[in-house]
Amino acid sequence: MYEEISISVEQASDAKVLIISVAARLAGMHPQTLRQYDRLGLVQPGRAGGGGRRYSQRDVALLREVQKLSQEEGVNLAGIKRIIGLEQLVGDLQQRVTELEHQLEDAYERIAQLESMNPYAGRGDLVRQERHSTALVVWRPRRSPDK
Repeated sequence: MYEEISISVEQASDAKVLIISVAARLAGMHPQTLRQYDRLGLVQPGRAGGGGRRYSQRDVALLREVQKLSQEEGVNLAGIKRIIGLEQLVGDLQQRVTELEHQLEDAYERIAQLESMNPYAGRGDLVRQERHSTALVVWRPRRSPDK
């Protein structure tokens, strides 16, 4: 009668499948508190076809964190909303830094490939310039000794 579904742990934590009463019980809160937090934007549950709220395991963990900050740390809801927003921003920025680091590694590998294909690689008369200079260089052809 029931279909078996295989979901990874990461997907399960984001799957919006918990109804409000179950999420409230798991978070140790009253369902009305969850509705209030939704209105304030502290948590964004999904919506079922009929409009009912659906929460994920990640949402439940966030609700527990909100409760801890509020009750144990004395942070007001506006402060909690700001903390959550900043934590999400930090997470997004960390992910972007990781992406950029991978792109940089790929670029270094590509440079190494191109340098290995350079027919002038390893010649002592070619010098790699590390910094840009504003000096003016004047080239004059060498005079042959018989002139």
